[in-house]
This record gives sequence, structure tokens and C-alpha cells, in this order.
Amino acid sequence: FLTSQGVKFGVEICEDVWAPIPPSNHLALSGADLILNLSATDELLGKHKYLKSLLAQQSARMISGYVYSSCGFGESTQDVVYGGNALIYENGTLLAEGERFSVDSQLIVTQIDVERLRAERRNNTTFVNAQRAGMLNPNEELCYAIEQKKPFHIDRTISPCPFIPEDDDLADSCEEVFNIQVMGLAKRLIHTGCKHVVLGVSGGLDSTLALLVCVRTFDKLKLDRKGIIGVTMPGFGTTDRTYQNAIHLMEKLNISIREISIAKSVTQHFEDIGHDISIHDITYENGQARERTQILMDVANQVGGLVLGTGDLSELALGWATYNGDHMSMYAVNASIPKTLVKHLVRWVADHIIDESCYDVLLDIVDTPISPELLPANEQGEISQKTENLVGPYELHDFFLYYTLRYGFRPNKIFHLA
Repeated sequence: FLTSQGVKFGVEICEDVWAPIPPSNHLALSGADLILNLSATDELLGKHKYLKSLLAQQSARMISGYVYSSCGFGESTQDVVYGGNALIYENGTLLAEGERFSVDSQLIVTQIDVERLRAERRNNTTFVNAQRAGMLNPNEELCYAIEQKKPFHIDRTISPCPFIPEDDDLADSCEEVFNIQVMGLAKRLIHTGCKHVVLGVSGGLDSTLALLVCVRTFDKLKLDRKGIIGVTMPGFGTTDRTYQNAIHLMEKLNISIREISIAKSVTQHFEDIGHDISIHDITYENGQARERTQILMDVANQVGGLVLGTGDLSELALGWATYNGDHMSMYAVNASIPKTLVKHLVRWVADHIIDESCYDVLLDIVDTPISPELLPANEQGEISQKTENLVGPYELHDFFLYYTLRYGFRPNKIFHLA
């Protein structure tokens, strides 16, 4: 306890408030009027909403003031992002809230009516009774045996796309995910002192999302967008649709553009290793991916920048990337974003953030079939190599991933849910 001018303060640390019986329960019952929480809670999708609900309930249950302060931008690492949450509650009511994902220091100030809290406690019989010793026996245990008489069946709704929030929460969730991506990259740029970022822009979903994150980050840090070097690297499977979308998007976003064809260098490489270019096998495909990564790394050396990875969570979990190729980067902004969510994020950015001039291009990218474009196009010039025809639908992969990573369910249970 700390007592100041007759007001009692209690302190709990970070995850204390998430515990089944938080220390603040005992502090409040012992007379603490205000609870202070110093936290290092990282940002995850949906966590902020749950945190606010938790703090509101805890302050109401204790009939107290609750002051919550968490790590901010400067304390983010390459593994976690801190949003700088600053929240002040009084008996279940949010009195003041800081700006999330701010790059600047901030201070929020408000007033908590301690006399009002004490009056509420005096008039609340459950609070008064809880302060009396011996009201509960925590050692008492009741056991029951439940006999299963009928076969088990699922009697609840199972979302086929668990990574995708419900429609009512989708926009807010997309905003939260996008801001976490932006703040993670911003911390990396400030930490390394880099003012240049290099990324391959293919006209596909993943590289588009990475580019949008990059642009938003540069704007937030007041850096010149020309420090973003978007490299388009047409090869044997590049279609006119994806090429034009990549060029148009980079032009409209006003970043630096470099076009470096890989056809000549890969052809020479195949000659060097004695590979028949007419054989479209794994060597044919991976040779292109590795050449593209080499180009990005070398361009990054030229400008003293970071190579921004574009691969998403679903691809990384499946191993759907080229070893020593596109699985490598200095910082991968999409590494925790499942494929089923990428489309929604790009669409959300198109609707809410980016200039209208990019809208049509972004929508066409969203509608483009998912493909690494490592095999030649068909006779109509359209994409012939469609990822989901090879590895299966991403809706199913992400369903498996969600219940494996989030809850650690057994394969037979996940199969039953699917």
C-alpha cells in the first residue's frame, strides 16, 4: 500500500489483472481506493477490446479507480509490438484513454472521486460482506460424476474462417492489425536508422499489403516515400495483369520504382548449371525465386536499406516459399497474417486509408488468383499456376492453423471440427 493525503493506492503488475483472483481483489478489500497497474502487454488482434472489458469489470467489481499504463512505441522489439495503452477507469466507467500506437510520449490526466467510491462501497452489501473473514471456504470441493449416455455431437456454431472477425468487428480488427504492422516496421526503422526499404512488388496480395504498410509507416514517421524502393522483377510466368497492377500501384503511391527483368540472368544460370529451360520443374521455379531475392538484397546494399519480407503466415506454415529465396528478408511485416485475412486487410485499406486513385487497382489485386507466377501463362496470357490448385484451399489451411496454433488442439479434434 501507499497512502497519500488519506487515499490508499495498491499496485499490481501486468498479468496480475488477468489472473483468476487478481491481487487487486485483496488490495481493494483491504482498503485500497485506487489500483495502479504497470504493464508490458503486447498487442494482439482482439486483445485490446478484451483488456478494456477486463479493466472495466475489475474496477466495477472492486468499486475502485483503476489506472493502467503499458509499454509504448520505444519499447517494442523485433518480436512484439506495444501499443502504449493508457487507461483510467472509475467503478466500471472509462474516464480517460491515451492514443494507441503513438510514436510520441503522452500523458493523460483525469480526476477520480474517491469519496464517491467509498460511499458506493459502504452501500454495497456484497463488498462489505466480502471484507469479513471466513465468508468463503476455498478448500471446500464438490465432485460429481457425469455419465455420458449418448454419442457426442457438436451443438454450437463453428466458424469456417476463424481468423476472420465477425462482420460487426471486421473493420475495427483490420485497423488494429494494420496498425500493429505499421508500428512494428516503424520501430525497426528507427532502431536501425534506416530511411530506405526495398521490397519486391509483384501485383499480388502479399506484396501489395506489405507495400501499403510501408507507405503508411513512412508517412507516420514523416519520411520521404521515395525512400521506398519497389522492385518489379518480371520473369517467365509474369502476366500482363499483375505487371500492370504493380506498376500502376507504385506510380500512384509515389514511391521509387525499379524494373529488373530476371529472364536473362536466370537463363544464364540454367546454362551454368546445365538445366534444360524447357523442363518446368522445381529447379525452374526456385531458380527464379532465388534470383529475385538476390536482386532485392543487392539493391538494399546499394541504398543502405532493409529488404521487407512479404510472405504471410499461411505460406510460412506450409513451407510454401523458396528456401534461400523469398523465405528470407530483414523484416517480414506479413509473417503473422494468415492468407484469408490478407484480402480483407487490402480491401479495408482501399476503403479507408489510401487515396481514391488507388482504389480500382487494389480491388483488381484482391480479385486476382493467388499465384507465385513461376510457370508460363496460358495461351490467353492468364495465370496458369494457381496456388490453391496445388496446395488446397487456404480457408482449410488457415482453419487447421488456427486451432493448432491458438489452442493446441489434437489433429483428430480439428478434423472433427472441420
